[in-house]
Amino acid sequence: MLFPTVAFACFFCVAFLANWLLRPAFTTWRVTMIALSLFFYGWWDPRFVALLGASIVGNHLAAAALEWARPTRWRTNATLTVAVVANLAVLGVFKYYGFFVTSAINGLARFGIEASPPLLDLTLPIGISFFTFQAIGYLVDLRRGDLDEPLPFLDLAFFLSFFPQLVAGPIVRATNMAPQIQRRPDPRRVPAGEAFWLITIGLFKKLVISSYLATTLVDPVFDVPGNHSRAEVLLAVYGYAVQIYADFSGYTDIAIGCALLLGFRIPANFNAPYRATSLQDFWRRWHISLSSWLRDYLYIPLGGSQRGAIVTARNVAITMLLGGLWHGASFTFVIWGGIHAAGLLVERVVRHLWRPTGIPADVSRVVGWLFTFHVVALAWVFFRADSLERALDLLDQLVAGGEPAPLVTTGLVALITAALAAQFVPPAMATATRDRFARTRPALQAVTLAAGLTVVARLGPDGVAPFIYYQF
Repeated sequence: MLFPTVAFACFFCVAFLANWLLRPAFTTWRVTMIALSLFFYGWWDPRFVALLGASIVGNHLAAAALEWARPTRWRTNATLTVAVVANLAVLGVFKYYGFFVTSAINGLARFGIEASPPLLDLTLPIGISFFTFQAIGYLVDLRRGDLDEPLPFLDLAFFLSFFPQLVAGPIVRATNMAPQIQRRPDPRRVPAGEAFWLITIGLFKKLVISSYLATTLVDPVFDVPGNHSRAEVLLAVYGYAVQIYADFSGYTDIAIGCALLLGFRIPANFNAPYRATSLQDFWRRWHISLSSWLRDYLYIPLGGSQRGAIVTARNVAITMLLGGLWHGASFTFVIWGGIHAAGLLVERVVRHLWRPTGIPADVSRVVGWLFTFHVVALAWVFFRADSLERALDLLDQLVAGGEPAPLVTTGLVALITAALAAQFVPPAMATATRDRFARTRPALQAVTLAAGLTVVARLGPDGVAPFIYYQF
């Protein structure tokens, strides 16, 4: 069930009414909302519901085992290890089994060894990476003492299945969600103005900006790079950087807005990532819930940057390579993570050498922005490409492609430029505009939203493509 569809609008109306009418009856409310979330998840394929249900039950039992093992350190660590491995094993079977088996077959073939292990025809469940990481984070937080005790079964089921962020995040933490499940919000104090603002902005990003760039520029160039000039390829690379941001942040805006209407505030996932002046800064702004998860549950436990340059380089490489592999079972995603790892390490060296030069801070920021944006854009080539060969063909065409360039139109250049320039709007100004809208009279809000939705409907495509991050 896609957000920008009539089916979801009808579903959300039912969920909204059920949420607020049943909220006083705590158990009935939780059961109903869980059932609605499972219905939402099963819309794509009812078989997915069984997997999500198994994850909920399995992690509830794992949390109980952790509580039982708490008095003994080694027993607690062993229990957590088994639980984390079990979660990752399920993710690995559905998402990576075919990739690793095929890679092993190809690797052995280079040495003249023929192997034919069984290949399983498995459908990748939507959102499995997201709810698996949420479950692992919950168990680790419980082990660390960030949660005093395991969540009740219905609370855990609500947390792992909450439909606004179930399919593509943000990756919410139990420490953030659990208190919100238990409290009783006043429906009269729901920030509806902020919610509708976010939903409308999200729809505009997805249906207008992302869809337009995909159909008119990015898809034609990435699908057949050899048919396009270097100028078209370069513009498509920049265009995809804007497209994926508009697509994913648009989804997040809608998810946060829907959650607000239900009385929940889930964390922001983006903060103008293309204004970053370093890759480290970029990862504080892009997919914040994933980058902070990798930092807190992988990078820091590995030792972070506290054990010398070599160990730090190792930790950065492991974190980014696994972060790349998290996105999909393909070497293109591994290369995407490798480019970011290399960029982060080069950045550390350059920063150390740059400081004594006395170069003005403004110049440093401009150089840092140019470096960061173009490393990110280069990495997006591998992220978007269907295969490693297609990515290399596109980069070759970027250097060797000739003229003409009919896709390089004034409108596309203006759209990409405006989208990047919007990243530099001061956050206070954007927040003030949203808050001013939220304080206006409901009638004026309704007129403004109707006008905005009309623009989206007129400029958007006839059909709705799935959000890019649905595949992860």
